[in-house]
Order: sequence, then C-alpha cells, then structure tokens
Amino acid sequence: MDNRLFIFDTTLRDGEQVPGCQLNTVEKIQVAKALEALGVDVIEAGFPVSSPGDFNSVIEISKAVTWPTVCALTRAVQKDIDVAVEALRFAKRKRIHTGIGTSDSHIKYKFGSNREEIIERAVAAVKYARRFAEDVEFYAEDAGRTDNEYLARVIEAVIKAGATVVNIPDTTGYCLPAEYGAKIKYLVDHVEGIDNAVISTHCHNDLGMATANTVAGILNGARQVEVTINGIGERAGNTALEEIAMIMKSHHEIDIRTNINTRKIYSTSRMVSSLMNMPVQPNKAIVGRNAFAHSSGIHQDGVLKNAHTYEIIDPREVGVDDNSIVLTARSGRAALKNRLSVLGVQLEQEKLDQVYEEFLKLADKKKDVNDDDILVLAGADRTQNHRIKLDYLQVTSGVGVRSVASLGLNISGEKFEACATGNGPVDAAIKALKKIVDRNMTLKEFTIQAISKGSDDMGKVHMQVEYDKQMYYGFGANTDIIAASVEAYIDCINKFKI
Repeated sequence: MDNRLFIFDTTLRDGEQVPGCQLNTVEKIQVAKALEALGVDVIEAGFPVSSPGDFNSVIEISKAVTWPTVCALTRAVQKDIDVAVEALRFAKRKRIHTGIGTSDSHIKYKFGSNREEIIERAVAAVKYARRFAEDVEFYAEDAGRTDNEYLARVIEAVIKAGATVVNIPDTTGYCLPAEYGAKIKYLVDHVEGIDNAVISTHCHNDLGMATANTVAGILNGARQVEVTINGIGERAGNTALEEIAMIMKSHHEIDIRTNINTRKIYSTSRMVSSLMNMPVQPNKAIVGRNAFAHSSGIHQDGVLKNAHTYEIIDPREVGVDDNSIVLTARSGRAALKNRLSVLGVQLEQEKLDQVYEEFLKLADKKKDVNDDDILVLAGADRTQNHRIKLDYLQVTSGVGVRSVASLGLNISGEKFEACATGNGPVDAAIKALKKIVDRNMTLKEFTIQAISKGSDDMGKVHMQVEYDKQMYYGFGANTDIIAASVEAYIDCINKFKI
C-alpha cells in the first residue's frame, strides 16, 4: 500500500463554521497561501452555493494558490454542483466534493427516503460532477453510524460512477478508534474497485477521539485525512492537522509520510488563531503555549540533562524557536517585515507602513512586542470601515469607590459622549456605551485571553452579545483590557443587522 498520506485541509470550510470565526476574502487568501507554504495537498475553500461570500472566496483562493488542489463542497444536488464548477473555474487543480447522508437516521429523518434511493442520488451526483472535473470526492455523511455492509454498497457504487476519493466521516464524533479503524478495513476488504479511489477520513472531536480515530483510519488503509489548523471546527472541532503531521513524523515504524513542512506549523497556527480570533488552549498538543513547558522539578531536571527524557519532539521541528528576534520600539521596518514573513503574513508596502506606525505606538506602551501582538496589528484594518468607532475612553475605579466611565463614540462621522457608573470599570464602560447605542442587547459571554508575557502585554477580549434573538461575536485587543472590552462590544454592534 502507498505510504504517502494526503493532507486535506478544511480550515476555510469546516473550520470557518465556528460561530464568530468568519473571515473575509482577503483573510481567507492569506490563510490559503499559508496552507500552500505549509505543504497541504488539498484546500477545501468553501461551500459555494451557501453564500455569495463563499462563492467569491473559492474563486479568489483558486487564483491565489498554485499547486494545491482547490476543493469546493456541494450536496448531491445539480445546482450545488453547477455553482461549484463556476466557482472553481480558475483553479489549476480542482476537485468537487459531493455527497449525501447514509446512516439510517439521516435517510429516514433528514431525507424521508430509503436506502436504494440514496444510492441512486449518490451515483447521479458523482456522475454529474465527473462531467466537469476529473477529481471528484464523495462523502457518506454520518458514515460513522452507518452499518458497514450498506456503507460498502454505497462506496462501491460511487467508485463505479467515477469517484476518485471516498470520504468516510465520523460526522458526530461518536466512533471508538477500534470501531472506526474496523470500518475502514471492512471497506478495503469488501468494496470491489476500492484500489481505484483514495479512502479519506473526516473525524470530529465530540468525544475527544478525532485524532485517535484518524490514526486508526490511516493504519487500516486510509490515505487522505481531512483536518484543520488547531483542530478548529463545528462543536468540539475536527482532527488537528498539526497532531497528525507530527504523529506521522514521530512514529517512524508507521512509515507513512506527508508533504507538510512541519517547521511552519507554529506560525500557521498563530496566524489562524489571530485571524479567526480563536485562542489556542495553553495545553493544546503541538501548538499550545505549554506544549514544550516543563514545570515539575523532576521534569525540568531531566530536560536539562537530556531533552529526550521528556520531549519526544524538538520544538524547532514545529517552528518554535526560543531564539527568535525580539521586537522593540527600536526595531525597523525590515525587522517587522521579516517577523511577519516568518508568521506567514506578506504585506504590500503601503499596508506595512500602516502596521509599522501602529507597531511603534504599541512598542512605546510595552517593552517587547510578541508574535500575537504583531498578528493583531496586521489584522487590525478589519475595523477601519466600521460604522461605530471608539473615540476615547476614561475610567475611574479603585477599592472602595464606585467605578465611573466616560466615553466618546464616532458613529458615521458624528460624535457622541456618555458617562455611567457600574460594578467595576468594564461594567461602567459598557453601560456608558449602551446610553449612546440604545438597543435591547444582552452580553452573553465575555472571555479575556490569557496574558502570558507580563502585565504590559496586549489583552485580547472575545464577546458574545445577543440582539434581536441573534448572537453576534466580537473581538478587541489593546494593552488596556477595559478598552479591549469596549472595542469587542463595539465589534459586536457593528455586525448587527439593522
């Protein structure tokens, strides 16, 4: 069996379905180029029929990348496929990803159909897609809960119809590793013509088994894995690209290789985290802040004597370099440009000049500027066209005194001011904001990203606000955590459908 494992990255499709993590087209192109540099084989660029934004993003990503295959998702519906074909017209290598639910619950409750009709619809979709693309992938949604005998019939039929890749998703993250591995093995052993297609895994992490299930799939014959950077995705997320890449690299006895340049893993992780405003949990495998930290005395002693005592991965293998250049107020444009480049961000001169000016302002406020700060600065222009902007904020607070906040807003060029007291400085500031923007909105979630490098570090705030029975997600970053909180709230308001 071939020892080459294809990496299918769905950060820009499945990963982007996380509420509050939507990217604009420019940001998606930035991520796509980083994925290309990382060595990803297939980039799932979107679901073109779902929205004009997704349609346009697939077009622009197709233009932006050269060697990876660009994939567009569809349902087993002719119109979906037609729209995908149109969106992929500029792709150098293109793939249509079509499919349908195959579990009994999907067949009965989602489609109100029967097993034979589902096979007919699956075959018709694959045949139709093959009229427009040589490379067609079929997904059997909820394959994890589909009985193996029927699943084998579906897969055999779509391969005969022309499917080049067959995707076996554990859509609900329910399977145990042994069960999922056995499912892949059953298909290898019982599907006529299985050698004419690549078997793909697509595992969700609802029970924390996405990576284990994916590895079980690989060991039993799967040669494509569908993954995301940092394991982001709907609900509990997807299989993490960085985990599979490093498992394959660390376990030589498996003898399966990927095309991933692992030294670009950390910078790609940071970029996706910054652009999607999704903090990486500190204990996240491979890319978490604590992944290579040793706090126990016994561990520290062992690592100092020989790193291999407790480290199975050299941090430099994933791009974590303790000797990276530290940026300060004395750093020039070249140093900033170089650090952005290391982090996978390429800026035109005009944008670089703008970011550099903001960098100098930040560097005056804090001693050292870290990678997270730089990525926030590079993505800060997303707020330039916002209708509502924070003009100024002044807060008085302390022990034994009532917090008071006064702030000014610029709303479409018109200035407004308000003052309020509250239960703490953030509460006071938000109450003052609500006096100006008088809408029936409720703060549902308020998260401050962990500050790791000192009291002068940039605080990152994530907010969820309910308005008119809809949830809106906002993000703010500032060396002043109160200002970051107000900016995050304003970011939510600017997204209201009013």
